[in-house]
Amino acid sequence: MENVHDRVMFQVEKYKMFDKGHKLLVGISGGKDSFVLLDILSRMHDPSKIVALTIIEGVEGYNREEEVIQVRRYARMYGVECIVTSLKEEYGYRLDEIVSMARSRGVDESPCTFCGVLRRRTLNTYARLVGADRTLTAHNLDDEVQTIIMNLLRGDFSRLLRAHPASPSLSEKFVYKVKPLREIYEWETALYAYIRGYRFQEVECPYISHQPTMRARIRDILYGVETASPGSLYRLLSWFDREFYEDAEALSAREPLPECKVCGEATSYGREMCKTCEIFYKLNIHPKH
Repeated sequence: MENVHDRVMFQVEKYKMFDKGHKLLVGISGGKDSFVLLDILSRMHDPSKIVALTIIEGVEGYNREEEVIQVRRYARMYGVECIVTSLKEEYGYRLDEIVSMARSRGVDESPCTFCGVLRRRTLNTYARLVGADRTLTAHNLDDEVQTIIMNLLRGDFSRLLRAHPASPSLSEKFVYKVKPLREIYEWETALYAYIRGYRFQEVECPYISHQPTMRARIRDILYGVETASPGSLYRLLSWFDREFYEDAEALSAREPLPECKVCGEATSYGREMCKTCEIFYKLNIHPKH
Protein backbone atom coordinates (compact mmCIF):
# COMPACT_ATOMS: atom_id res chain seq x y z
CA MET A 1 0.00 0.00 0.00
CA GLU A 2 2.82 2.41 0.81
CA ASN A 3 4.35 1.51 -2.55
CA VAL A 4 1.29 2.98 -4.32
CA HIS A 5 1.45 6.10 -2.16
CA ASP A 6 5.18 6.58 -2.85
CA ARG A 7 4.74 6.13 -6.60
CA VAL A 8 1.95 8.72 -6.68
CA MET A 9 4.22 11.10 -4.77
CA PHE A 10 7.01 10.44 -7.29
CA GLN A 11 4.67 11.08 -10.22
CA VAL A 12 3.51 14.38 -8.70
CA GLU A 13 7.07 15.53 -8.05
CA LYS A 14 8.48 14.33 -11.39
CA TYR A 15 6.04 16.34 -13.47
CA LYS A 16 5.51 19.14 -10.92
CA MET A 17 1.79 18.46 -11.06
CA PHE A 18 0.94 20.90 -8.27
CA ASP A 19 2.52 22.97 -5.53
CA LYS A 20 1.73 22.95 -1.83
CA GLY A 21 -0.13 26.25 -2.05
CA HIS A 22 -2.34 25.22 -4.96
CA LYS A 23 -6.09 24.85 -4.60
CA LEU A 24 -7.21 21.59 -6.17
CA LEU A 25 -10.52 20.45 -7.60
CA VAL A 26 -10.78 16.64 -7.59
CA GLY A 27 -13.30 14.75 -9.69
CA ILE A 28 -14.84 12.07 -7.47
CA SER A 29 -17.02 9.46 -9.18
CA GLY A 30 -17.58 7.28 -6.14
CA GLY A 31 -15.49 4.47 -7.64
CA LYS A 32 -12.39 2.88 -6.16
CA ASP A 33 -9.92 4.97 -8.16
CA SER A 34 -11.34 8.30 -7.02
CA PHE A 35 -11.43 7.01 -3.43
CA VAL A 36 -7.73 6.08 -3.64
CA LEU A 37 -6.87 9.48 -5.12
CA LEU A 38 -8.76 11.31 -2.37
CA ASP A 39 -7.21 9.11 0.33
CA ILE A 40 -3.64 9.71 -0.85
CA LEU A 41 -4.17 13.34 -1.76
CA SER A 42 -5.57 14.26 1.65
CA ARG A 43 -2.28 13.08 3.21
CA MET A 44 -0.08 14.80 0.60
CA HIS A 45 -1.86 18.14 0.50
CA ASP A 46 -3.68 20.55 2.82
CA PRO A 47 -7.31 19.23 2.90
CA SER A 48 -8.59 22.80 3.23
CA LYS A 49 -7.21 23.45 -0.26
CA ILE A 50 -9.02 20.46 -1.81
CA VAL A 51 -12.56 20.52 -3.23
CA ALA A 52 -14.19 17.25 -4.31
CA LEU A 53 -16.74 17.41 -7.13
CA THR A 54 -19.21 14.61 -7.85
CA ILE A 55 -21.32 14.71 -11.00
CA ILE A 56 -24.46 12.56 -11.14
CA GLU A 57 -24.93 11.49 -14.74
CA GLY A 58 -28.54 10.39 -14.51
CA VAL A 59 -28.46 6.71 -15.49
CA GLU A 60 -31.26 4.48 -14.25
CA GLY A 61 -29.96 1.56 -12.19
CA TYR A 62 -26.48 3.08 -11.91
CA ASN A 63 -26.67 6.41 -10.08
CA ARG A 64 -27.91 5.72 -6.56
CA GLU A 65 -28.45 7.93 -3.55
CA GLU A 66 -26.35 5.69 -1.30
CA GLU A 67 -23.30 6.25 -3.51
CA VAL A 68 -23.63 10.03 -3.12
CA ILE A 69 -24.00 9.60 0.64
CA GLN A 70 -20.79 7.55 0.66
CA VAL A 71 -18.90 10.22 -1.32
CA ARG A 72 -20.02 12.91 1.13
CA ARG A 73 -19.01 10.71 4.06
CA TYR A 74 -15.51 10.09 2.71
CA ALA A 75 -15.01 13.77 1.93
CA ARG A 76 -16.09 14.71 5.45
CA MET A 77 -13.78 12.05 6.89
CA TYR A 78 -10.81 13.61 5.06
CA GLY A 79 -11.81 17.18 5.88
CA VAL A 80 -12.44 18.01 2.22
CA GLU A 81 -15.21 20.24 0.88
CA CYS A 82 -17.63 18.29 -1.30
CA ILE A 83 -19.82 19.64 -4.11
CA VAL A 84 -22.48 17.41 -5.69
CA THR A 85 -24.14 18.36 -8.95
CA SER A 86 -25.73 16.56 -11.90
CA LEU A 87 -26.02 16.79 -15.66
CA LYS A 88 -29.71 17.52 -15.12
CA GLU A 89 -28.89 20.47 -12.88
CA GLU A 90 -26.13 21.81 -15.13
CA TYR A 91 -27.67 21.28 -18.57
CA GLY A 92 -31.34 20.50 -17.97
CA TYR A 93 -31.18 16.85 -19.08
CA ARG A 94 -30.23 13.52 -17.53
CA LEU A 95 -27.86 11.32 -19.55
CA ASP A 96 -30.70 8.83 -20.14
CA GLU A 97 -32.78 11.64 -21.64
CA ILE A 98 -29.93 12.77 -23.90
CA VAL A 99 -29.32 9.22 -25.12
CA SER A 100 -33.04 8.71 -25.77
CA MET A 101 -33.26 11.93 -27.79
CA ALA A 102 -30.14 11.01 -29.77
CA ARG A 103 -31.53 7.61 -30.72
CA SER A 104 -34.92 9.02 -31.72
CA ARG A 105 -33.24 11.64 -33.93
CA GLY A 106 -30.66 9.37 -35.53
CA VAL A 107 -27.62 10.98 -33.89
CA ASP A 108 -24.85 8.40 -34.08
CA GLU A 109 -22.90 9.12 -30.89
CA SER A 110 -22.25 6.72 -28.03
CA PRO A 111 -23.63 7.47 -24.55
CA CYS A 112 -20.02 7.53 -23.29
CA THR A 113 -19.24 10.38 -25.70
CA PHE A 114 -22.11 12.49 -24.37
CA CYS A 115 -21.16 11.68 -20.78
CA GLY A 116 -17.44 12.33 -21.22
CA VAL A 117 -17.87 15.66 -23.00
CA LEU A 118 -20.38 17.03 -20.47
CA ARG A 119 -18.46 15.77 -17.45
CA ARG A 120 -15.23 17.38 -18.67
CA ARG A 121 -17.01 20.68 -19.29
CA THR A 122 -18.58 20.57 -15.83
CA LEU A 123 -15.26 19.79 -14.12
CA ASN A 124 -13.57 22.71 -15.84
CA THR A 125 -16.46 25.06 -15.09
CA TYR A 126 -16.39 24.27 -11.38
CA ALA A 127 -12.59 24.45 -11.27
CA ARG A 128 -12.84 28.05 -12.41
CA LEU A 129 -15.74 28.76 -10.05
CA VAL A 130 -13.83 27.60 -6.95
CA GLY A 131 -10.58 29.23 -8.09
CA ALA A 132 -8.69 25.96 -8.48
CA ASP A 133 -5.13 25.94 -9.79
CA ARG A 134 -5.41 22.33 -10.93
CA THR A 135 -8.13 19.83 -11.77
CA LEU A 136 -7.31 16.25 -10.71
CA THR A 137 -8.90 13.07 -12.05
CA ALA A 138 -8.36 9.47 -10.95
CA HIS A 139 -7.44 7.93 -14.29
CA ASN A 140 -5.18 4.93 -13.67
CA LEU A 141 -2.51 3.27 -15.82
CA ASP A 142 -5.06 1.06 -17.59
CA ASP A 143 -7.09 4.14 -18.54
CA GLU A 144 -4.03 5.99 -19.84
CA VAL A 145 -2.84 3.13 -22.05
CA GLN A 146 -6.35 2.74 -23.47
CA THR A 147 -6.30 6.45 -24.38
CA ILE A 148 -2.89 6.12 -26.05
CA ILE A 149 -4.02 3.14 -28.14
CA MET A 150 -7.27 4.88 -29.11
CA ASN A 151 -5.46 7.98 -30.35
CA LEU A 152 -2.89 5.91 -32.23
CA LEU A 153 -5.64 3.94 -33.98
CA ARG A 154 -7.44 7.15 -34.88
CA GLY A 155 -4.25 8.78 -36.07
CA ASP A 156 -4.99 11.73 -33.81
CA PHE A 157 -1.50 13.02 -33.03
CA SER A 158 -2.77 16.20 -31.38
CA ARG A 159 -4.90 14.33 -28.82
CA LEU A 160 -2.09 11.84 -28.31
CA LEU A 161 0.28 14.61 -27.25
CA ARG A 162 -2.32 16.29 -25.05
CA ALA A 163 -2.53 13.04 -23.05
CA HIS A 164 1.15 13.46 -22.08
CA PRO A 165 1.79 14.90 -18.59
CA ALA A 166 4.30 17.37 -20.04
CA SER A 167 1.65 18.83 -22.35
CA PRO A 168 0.77 22.47 -21.49
CA SER A 169 -2.68 24.01 -21.27
CA LEU A 170 -3.54 25.54 -24.64
CA SER A 171 -6.20 27.93 -23.38
CA GLU A 172 -6.48 30.26 -20.41
CA LYS A 173 -10.05 28.97 -20.08
CA PHE A 174 -8.81 25.48 -19.20
CA VAL A 175 -7.77 24.78 -15.63
CA TYR A 176 -4.74 22.52 -16.01
CA LYS A 177 -5.69 18.87 -15.53
CA VAL A 178 -3.41 16.27 -13.94
CA LYS A 179 -3.67 12.53 -13.28
CA PRO A 180 -1.59 11.46 -10.26
CA LEU A 181 -2.62 7.77 -10.58
CA ARG A 182 -1.58 7.41 -14.21
CA GLU A 183 1.29 5.02 -13.38
CA ILE A 184 -0.80 2.87 -11.01
CA TYR A 185 -2.47 -0.30 -12.33
CA GLU A 186 -6.20 -0.70 -11.79
CA TRP A 187 -5.60 -3.88 -9.80
CA GLU A 188 -3.34 -1.88 -7.48
CA THR A 189 -5.99 0.77 -6.83
CA ALA A 190 -8.47 -2.05 -6.14
CA LEU A 191 -6.12 -3.67 -3.62
CA TYR A 192 -5.32 -0.31 -1.99
CA ALA A 193 -9.02 0.51 -1.69
CA TYR A 194 -9.79 -2.91 -0.22
CA ILE A 195 -7.05 -2.62 2.42
CA ARG A 196 -8.26 0.88 3.34
CA GLY A 197 -11.79 -0.45 3.86
CA TYR A 198 -13.48 1.16 0.88
CA ARG A 199 -16.96 -0.20 0.09
CA PHE A 200 -16.89 -1.01 -3.61
CA GLN A 201 -19.48 0.26 -6.07
CA GLU A 202 -21.41 -2.85 -7.08
CA VAL A 203 -22.55 -1.99 -10.60
CA GLU A 204 -20.90 -0.77 -13.80
CA CYS A 205 -22.62 1.79 -15.99
CA PRO A 206 -25.00 -0.24 -18.20
CA TYR A 207 -24.10 1.72 -21.32
CA ILE A 208 -20.59 0.21 -21.29
CA SER A 209 -21.94 -3.32 -21.79
CA HIS A 210 -25.05 -2.46 -23.83
CA GLN A 211 -23.21 -0.27 -26.35
CA PRO A 212 -19.46 -0.97 -26.08
CA THR A 213 -17.21 1.87 -27.24
CA MET A 214 -13.78 1.56 -28.83
CA ARG A 215 -12.33 2.14 -25.35
CA ALA A 216 -14.28 -0.79 -23.91
CA ARG A 217 -13.09 -3.11 -26.68
CA ILE A 218 -9.48 -1.95 -26.30
CA ARG A 219 -9.75 -2.44 -22.54
CA ASP A 220 -10.71 -6.10 -22.98
CA ILE A 221 -7.86 -6.70 -25.44
CA LEU A 222 -5.32 -5.06 -23.13
CA TYR A 223 -6.46 -7.21 -20.22
CA GLY A 224 -5.49 -10.24 -22.30
CA VAL A 225 -2.14 -8.71 -23.28
CA GLU A 226 -1.27 -7.88 -19.66
CA THR A 227 -2.27 -11.35 -18.48
CA ALA A 228 -0.05 -12.99 -21.11
CA SER A 229 2.87 -10.61 -20.54
CA PRO A 230 2.71 -8.86 -17.14
CA GLY A 231 4.10 -5.34 -17.18
CA SER A 232 3.17 -4.68 -20.81
CA LEU A 233 0.93 -1.72 -20.02
CA TYR A 234 3.53 -0.06 -17.82
CA ARG A 235 6.23 -0.54 -20.46
CA LEU A 236 3.99 1.02 -23.11
CA LEU A 237 3.21 4.01 -20.91
CA SER A 238 6.90 4.47 -20.09
CA TRP A 239 7.74 4.37 -23.81
CA PHE A 240 5.07 6.98 -24.52
CA ASP A 241 6.25 9.29 -21.73
CA ARG A 242 9.86 9.03 -22.88
CA GLU A 243 9.45 9.21 -26.66
CA PHE A 244 6.86 11.98 -26.78
CA TYR A 245 8.17 14.22 -24.01
CA GLU A 246 9.77 16.83 -26.27
CA ASP A 247 6.84 16.85 -28.71
CA ALA A 248 4.42 17.42 -25.84
CA GLU A 249 6.51 20.25 -24.38
CA ALA A 250 6.71 21.87 -27.82
CA LEU A 251 2.94 22.39 -27.81
CA SER A 252 3.58 25.46 -25.64
CA ALA A 253 4.74 27.26 -28.80
CA ARG A 254 1.38 26.79 -30.51
CA GLU A 255 -1.28 29.47 -30.72
CA PRO A 256 -4.00 29.34 -28.04
CA LEU A 257 -7.06 27.27 -28.90
CA PRO A 258 -9.83 29.18 -30.71
CA GLU A 259 -13.11 30.04 -28.95
CA CYS A 260 -16.46 28.44 -29.70
CA LYS A 261 -18.68 30.84 -31.65
CA VAL A 262 -21.69 29.76 -29.57
CA CYS A 263 -20.56 29.67 -25.92
CA GLY A 264 -17.13 31.30 -26.01
CA GLU A 265 -15.34 28.32 -24.44
CA ALA A 266 -12.20 26.85 -26.00
CA THR A 267 -12.56 24.45 -28.90
CA SER A 268 -10.18 22.44 -31.09
CA TYR A 269 -8.10 23.93 -33.88
CA GLY A 270 -10.08 24.21 -37.10
CA ARG A 271 -13.45 24.06 -35.35
CA GLU A 272 -15.90 26.92 -34.87
CA MET A 273 -18.06 25.07 -32.37
CA CYS A 274 -17.00 23.17 -29.23
CA LYS A 275 -18.03 19.56 -28.74
CA THR A 276 -20.55 20.47 -26.02
CA CYS A 277 -22.42 22.93 -28.23
CA GLU A 278 -22.18 20.54 -31.16
CA ILE A 279 -23.94 17.85 -29.14
CA PHE A 280 -26.89 20.09 -28.33
CA TYR A 281 -26.96 21.47 -31.87
CA LYS A 282 -27.23 17.95 -33.31
CA LEU A 283 -30.01 17.13 -30.86
CA ASN A 284 -31.74 20.45 -31.63
CA ILE A 285 -32.15 21.24 -27.94
CA HIS A 286 -31.01 24.10 -25.75
CA PRO A 287 -29.02 23.38 -22.59
CA LYS A 288 -29.93 25.01 -19.31
CA HIS A 289 -26.66 26.98 -19.29
